[in-house]
Amino acid sequence: MTDREKTLQLRKAITPYAKSDTKKSIMQIVNTIPPLIALWIAAYIVLPYTTLGSIALSVIAAGFVVRTFIIFHDCTHGSFFKNKKANDIVGLITGVITLFSYEKWKREHMIHHASSSNLDKRGIGDIWVMTVDEYLKASKWQRFCYRAYRNPLVMFGLGPLYLVLVSSRFNHKDAKKKERINTYISNLLIVALATGIILVTNIQSFILVHGVTMFVAGALGIWLFFIQHTFEDSYFENENEWDYVKAAVEGSSYYKLPIILQWVTGNIGFHHVHHLAPRIPNYKLEEAHKKTPPLQRATTITIKTSLQSLRYKLYYEPQKTFVTFKDIKGLVAHDSKIKTSLETIKTSVHAAKSSKHLYER
Repeated sequence: MTDREKTLQLRKAITPYAKSDTKKSIMQIVNTIPPLIALWIAAYIVLPYTTLGSIALSVIAAGFVVRTFIIFHDCTHGSFFKNKKANDIVGLITGVITLFSYEKWKREHMIHHASSSNLDKRGIGDIWVMTVDEYLKASKWQRFCYRAYRNPLVMFGLGPLYLVLVSSRFNHKDAKKKERINTYISNLLIVALATGIILVTNIQSFILVHGVTMFVAGALGIWLFFIQHTFEDSYFENENEWDYVKAAVEGSSYYKLPIILQWVTGNIGFHHVHHLAPRIPNYKLEEAHKKTPPLQRATTITIKTSLQSLRYKLYYEPQKTFVTFKDIKGLVAHDSKIKTSLETIKTSVHAAKSSKHLYER
């Protein structure tokens, strides 16, 4: 069977799962958003009596924000409801709750899906990845910026703040009118909601409760996105060799999580399935994975093994693997030896040909 036939067979096998179930979608909204609101109300109520208790409730609420984001995420793919308008309305609402602009994130995420693992099309909707060769050719300032960006304290500490306060609040220069208006509306609704909460409580309480919730949720979101595309043998190729199916199944991991965390994260651990077929709603990803044998060959990572990915900083094209900053010297020395050997062989061959030519004369 050719690769094309295998691809067609795989896509045919997962097609039945790419259909939303209205009852399941509504049930997911019911078991996600009301509990989130209840946790927030409880956190505000107990705050005057126990700060630690309020913080604990805010942290738990962060898990429900992540789950709300998965609903938002499915809406951007048009997979949560059959009706486009329903997806857009729920997407706008869940975007306000999670502090993301619906149309802006939708466009950027579509670009991510269309170019994930493509070395020639990095830059939009991705974690910043440099190859070893690019890093060696970069200026000191570029290296400093990259090292800072890949530092866990920056990525998971400052990252959430930048994501919700800056990146999601402003449109790109090439944004269309619809996207710009949607961002303005989202921002106004977020400001109105925040103002309402502050008037009912106070600004200190708002910063503590919502600040803790959104910071933890943002850090978790960045971690999930990072870990599901950054593992040792992750697939990356240049445009002329890039393949959509390989990028999905080999460039995205299966993050095997404990059942409670799988529920909280809306099955996004089955990321390889999602990248192969974005129209599959989150509540059908696990079933698609279990009933489609080829998908079970995706790289599986656990919480323990996923922590190793924090070491990986650069992509080494010759070996098609992620490496650490410490590996660079060894790789440069290795490449230098190979280059020297090839040059020696080339010189020897040239000398042999010259000797042969003189002998024949």
